[in-house]
Amino acid sequence: MLRGVETILRKPGGKHKVRFATLHITGNTRMAGSKLDPIDRQILAELQADGRMTNVELAKRVGISAPPCLRRVRTLEEAGYIKGYHADIDAREMGFEVQVFAMVRLHSQAEGDLSAFEGRCRAWPLVRECHMLNGEIDFILKCVAPDLSTFQSFLTGDLLKADNVASVKTSLVIRGAKDEPGVPFEVLEARLNRNA
Repeated sequence: MLRGVETILRKPGGKHKVRFATLHITGNTRMAGSKLDPIDRQILAELQADGRMTNVELAKRVGISAPPCLRRVRTLEEAGYIKGYHADIDAREMGFEVQVFAMVRLHSQAEGDLSAFEGRCRAWPLVRECHMLNGEIDFILKCVAPDLSTFQSFLTGDLLKADNVASVKTSLVIRGAKDEPGVPFEVLEARLNRNA
């Protein structure tokens, strides 16, 4: 069995939807994908689309035998191209009806203050994503909550009272039109083909 590719999670028997096969891929932003050969990139694309497939199925899809496929996956994991595997849970089906983007401006942008705020964000369960931005807003946070009052309590009790927070603007998500995990491999392949 391929370590990390087949997850032990199973779709629950109830009404809850679980979308599997979210794969986080990382790497150097300067054409990191060009350091990989086409088979490695195809392995990453296949695992990003379906992280639950067996090593045998993955090997078949990329056109190599199972043992070298497993070695390649392990190398990609160790090199940091694959950060992990997890189930992509439908937040609303689990009762988290509210999604909010919070735009945070800080008083100080000194590196220590930025790092301290990032540390606080990692500790807040309702904050699911935290991104530092350039421009007028310092951070954008993606938050989920079971209801509006829970988010309001977090906003007034934690976020607005956090050290160095100057202001917070929030936008409630009405609906999502796209939520694609990972990276667009077809764009990378097109770029590599142009540069070849």
